[in-house]
Amino acid sequence: MEGRHDPNRWGFPPPHPQPEWQPHMPGNGPGLPGWLEERLFDQRIVMLRGQLTAETATGVMAALLTLDSAGPDPIHLHVASPAGDLSAALSVIDVIDALTAPLHALVTSEAGGAVLAVLAAADQRAAYRHARFKLAEPRAAGVTGTADEVAAAAGQHLRELEEAVVRLAEVTGQPRSRVEDDLSSGRSLSAAEALDYGLIGEVITPKGR
Repeated sequence: MEGRHDPNRWGFPPPHPQPEWQPHMPGNGPGLPGWLEERLFDQRIVMLRGQLTAETATGVMAALLTLDSAGPDPIHLHVASPAGDLSAALSVIDVIDALTAPLHALVTSEAGGAVLAVLAAADQRAAYRHARFKLAEPRAAGVTGTADEVAAAAGQHLRELEEAVVRLAEVTGQPRSRVEDDLSSGRSLSAAEALDYGLIGEVITPKGR
């Protein structure tokens, strides 16, 4: 049931045999010791922390693909990312769409901008009750070059933005015009509001509540 805590669904999955290779995942961000990265990986958990960049996306994609090849059990993507490059987000989405194993996303603190499109690509989406969401127009990666090259990059960004908007509208059930307006205005949502909006399907609450 939506809004109810289900430990079997969102708790750590049982350990699954993994390949000996344990990747360093840039998406984990600074401050996580190697042993903790390995423990999370053993539990089929991938962390998306900090700004989503091309480097971060590469690490997340490598981890997702490795876990997918290791077995069919759900992969858990823990999200604490306020924003990121749209092209990097779409690269991660392409990998998510190709996964055989289901992907369960959990927003642990915040999700915003292009990261919301990554969230929308997951098979199941949940958030802790104090998580926050920021509907903000995803930014494009910095582009330099000739006027024609800059114009071409701007056109590509508009096409990618349209793809993200369409995906968010389909997942949330919101009219496309409303999604576009909310992204333009930078609307902020609490976890409960994100549930009502359709961004997530469950808010994790304390046991017994």
